[in-house]
Amino acid sequence: MQSLVKLFLVALILAVQTVGFGCRSKPDTASENKSVASSPPAETSNQSETLTPVPSVQVYSYQVINTYPHDTGAFTEGLVFDGGTLYESTGLKGQSSLRKVDLETGKVLQIRPQSADYFGEGISVFGDTIIQLTWQEHKGFVYDKGTFELRREFDIDTEGWGITTDGKHLIMSDGTSTLHILSPQTFENIGDISVQDTGGPVNNLNELEYVGGLIYANVWNTENIAIIDPASGRVNGWVNLKGLLPVQSDGKPADVLNGVAYDAQKGRLFVTGKYWPSLFEIKLIRQQ
Repeated sequence: MQSLVKLFLVALILAVQTVGFGCRSKPDTASENKSVASSPPAETSNQSETLTPVPSVQVYSYQVINTYPHDTGAFTEGLVFDGGTLYESTGLKGQSSLRKVDLETGKVLQIRPQSADYFGEGISVFGDTIIQLTWQEHKGFVYDKGTFELRREFDIDTEGWGITTDGKHLIMSDGTSTLHILSPQTFENIGDISVQDTGGPVNNLNELEYVGGLIYANVWNTENIAIIDPASGRVNGWVNLKGLLPVQSDGKPADVLNGVAYDAQKGRLFVTGKYWPSLFEIKLIRQQ
């Protein structure tokens, strides 16, 4: 009788262990991603399975090379350097404009005020034209680069934030993590770029600049610029511009960092912000 009881107890223990192993819950997705991103797990259920490494994201600080005057009345929304000339778009209804600016002095050489119905946003030079977006009015404008004469208008399906070009297409941001590829002839959306880093989608993409095959994007309301691979949408670098604008002693207001321009001929990178008293030429410093 005791032998039968022992056999029954052994069988019961084995059954409980089997059920316990079978009911172990699968780790959540975040835990799985974290383990892959940091290091391979010590054991895997399938030794032939290959883990895809997560590419590292480079972080940059900066060195100020030159400091230039900037109009403290300019609510900067777009900035582009072309043919030795700096062009700027300013925002706010009743204050929006397209400007040609002397880099050395900050003097406004040419200006086209925008209708008070529109809130100006990003700009880009394409050929002999300047393209300017509006924020929530779903309108864009094409101007003659030399005269600032209006050539045409076009519709925007989303909000307009920043715009740049790779020389063949226009690339536009709308404040989300998606960049839109536009035809420079019809301004139709012909593709999207979903931007993300190792933490997921990167939202609030704002003013854009195309630099050496990569997209530099101000992230609104931060002191950071994302460096984006347009082919994959992956952020492969971050520029931390904390402390770039010194504390102002004159009491004048300064708003957020916004404005990236690149001089392709001389390899110069310029940044500024809304109401900033200075425009900076900076050199990126890679952090180890």
